[in-house]
Formats: sequence, C-alpha cells, structure tokens
Amino acid sequence: MNFGNIYNFDAKLMELAEQAEKNCSDAFSEIDQTAEYNGAKVLKAFSDNKVSEPCFYGSTGYGYGDLGRDVIDKVFAQVLGTEDALVRFNFVSGTHALSVALSGVLRTGDKIVSITGKPYDTLEEVIGISGTKGNGSLMDFGIEYGQVDLNEDGSADLECITEAVKGAKVAYIQRSRGYSLRRAFTTDDIEQMVKAVKKGNPDAIIMVDNCYGEFVEQREPSEVGADIIIGSLIKNAGGGIARTGGYIAGRADLVELCSYRLTCVGMGKEVGCTLGMNREMLLGLFFAPDVVSNALRTSAFASELLTMLGFECSPRKDEKHGDIVTAIKLGDEEHLTAFCRGIQKGAPVDSFVVPEAWDMPGYTSQVIMAAGAFTNGASIELSADAPIREPFAVWMQGGITYTSGKIGVMLAVQEMIDSGLISI
Repeated sequence: MNFGNIYNFDAKLMELAEQAEKNCSDAFSEIDQTAEYNGAKVLKAFSDNKVSEPCFYGSTGYGYGDLGRDVIDKVFAQVLGTEDALVRFNFVSGTHALSVALSGVLRTGDKIVSITGKPYDTLEEVIGISGTKGNGSLMDFGIEYGQVDLNEDGSADLECITEAVKGAKVAYIQRSRGYSLRRAFTTDDIEQMVKAVKKGNPDAIIMVDNCYGEFVEQREPSEVGADIIIGSLIKNAGGGIARTGGYIAGRADLVELCSYRLTCVGMGKEVGCTLGMNREMLLGLFFAPDVVSNALRTSAFASELLTMLGFECSPRKDEKHGDIVTAIKLGDEEHLTAFCRGIQKGAPVDSFVVPEAWDMPGYTSQVIMAAGAFTNGASIELSADAPIREPFAVWMQGGITYTSGKIGVMLAVQEMIDSGLISI
C-alpha cells in the first residue's frame, strides 16, 4: 500500500491493513474465480441473445416494439437461469419489485409463509404485519401470513418449514440478513429449504428475495429450485451503472402475472417505454460480476481488519458468502457513528457530509447511513448503515472498486482512532 501519505493514515493502521490484505489472499483467489465464471456466463448471454446497438435506443409513449427492453429480459433470464424475466427501470427499489411480485402471485384467501423468519423492515407494511390497516397491504386483501423463525444458530428450521407450508401458496425466502446478525443464505442453504418446502407442499411457489446476492456465487437460487427471484438494479445486478430499476425472474407464467401488476392486466410486458435507459442496464449487467467481486474483496478485507482489532464480524474472510454484506458489532452508539463517519469520508461523492441518524421511512428505529454514491441509495457502492439499537452493529456493503472500498474501511477505523475510541 503506497497511499498512506495521501490520507495520513496512522502508521500502525497501515501495517495492520497490509497484514489483513495478505491474510485474505486465499479468499481473494476464490472471489476472482467466481467473478470469472459469472463474467463468462454474462458474456455468453449477450452473444446468444444478439445484443446490438439498436438495443440501446430508447422508446417513448407506450413503448411498443422496444427491441432493447425485450432483449434485456431475455439476457437477464439466461444469466439468472430462468424461463423469463421482467427487467424495468420503473421499479423504484427492491422492495417495490418484491411488492409487485407478491401482489402478482397472491390472491384473496391465499397464504404466504416466510420461512426465513421476519422479513426485512420495509416489507412489514407491504405484508400488513405493521402499519395502518386499510393502506392496501396484502393482509388487507385477505391474504394470510405465516412465519417460520430461524434456529438459534441462524439456520433454517427445515422440519418446521415442511409443516408450515402445507396449504400455503407462497414460501418466501429472504437471502440477505437485513438488520439481523444471522449469516446470509447461500444457494446450498436455499436448495435445502426448497427440498423442505416441496416435501410439505409440492405446489408451493418458492419466492426468493435475491437482493445483495446476485453473482456472489456461481449459482443463483433459480438454479436450485426457486420459482421466482427478485432483485434491485442499484445493488449487484446493476453493476454500479444502472441508476434505478429492478427485476423479477422465474417461471414464465409467474413473470407474466407480475407484469400485470406493474402495468395492467392484458398488457403486461408488451408496454412500457424505456426512455433511453436500456444501455446502462445492459452495461451495468455486463460489469456486475467484476463489480460484485470488488464488493466481496472489500467485505473480506473489512472483516479481517476489524477482527484483528477485536470486533466481531460476520462473515469472516474465509467463510462462504451469501451476499455482499458484512455485519460488524461495534458495541455502542459512539463506535457505530464514528465508523459511519469514516465510511462517509471515503465516499467519492458527499465525502464532506456528516451522517446522522434519522427517521427513515419504512423503518421502526432511527437509522444512520453513510453513503456517498454516484447513484442515490446504490448499495453496490460502498455504504454502511444501521438502526440505532442493540447490538449496535453496522451493516457494510458495496465497493465498486476495491481500492476505494479498502480506503473507505481504513478511514472508518482511522475515525475511531481519532475519536479516542480505539487504540492500536
């Protein structure tokens, strides 16, 4: 590392960072192999589906005959191993895409069972387990909700899943951890959950929230039995290029039902102009495997460095990743806010801003978020956020380049040193 004089890092921190990086060499090698495989998979999908310059042109109005829109769906479907896909900039977030998918598949009298415990905070009102009655949640429309809590070690309770999904229309899996300290689920984990669901209810639709998980491994949940998967383009799948959007991919009949909720019944995927967004969605997907590898390298480095400093991190550098997120238990609000201030200082955009906790829509606790990104809220770019509550852990993700990600992590540690919270 030869940038210490640029940022005036503590000399001891530089030594620790160099050692942490050396300790990650095996993890980095595995990450690179996965990126190479996924990069080849993406390139093949572009070739097979004849991506060409006319695919970049945007449409207006109804968007009839938009070549790029239709090709993007085919490329994503092939990359994700599904029959069909609905990829649109109209999805404002991952939560929106999930809401469309749930509303598209479920009907009055149906039951959804979350088999990975309580879902992410922003989905609570969508389902109806929190918020005001009558706001249009799934439960308002007569959809029943059930939940299978995880085992104490954070693993799925396979026996309970088999029983709980009997009579259910949808078995719902959240791959990433949200604001919990459980590990993210790998495709191997999801494969075991799929088997448990099918044992109890062969007809259940298995839906996976795939946010933060794309390209982390060589297989996607759809390749181990998931019927439909959903994600955001300002996370992994957009490669740091897409400015907005999301995807729903899976069985063709289910994707069609979801398209009716995004547009309207009878029109579905046949309408929807693209307004010149096709190029960046394709370019983002093309970059995604390598960008995700940079995020994973940043994650492994952060986990090793913070572990060396005595903090509890999950996952560790040598543990299998299910997503790009690293959870770091910092112990109290002071360490937490100092860490976020340091991450913010390492941002290419808004590095001068001081993050503060606030009442973020959709969350039950105040949330502090450090994020200085080229795309607002893009979690594939280095960011760190946390609710201000026990156990005062921060969830760090992203890093579109490894160099910027590494420097951001080091600035977070340096901020804790400068604040007198740690010494090395």
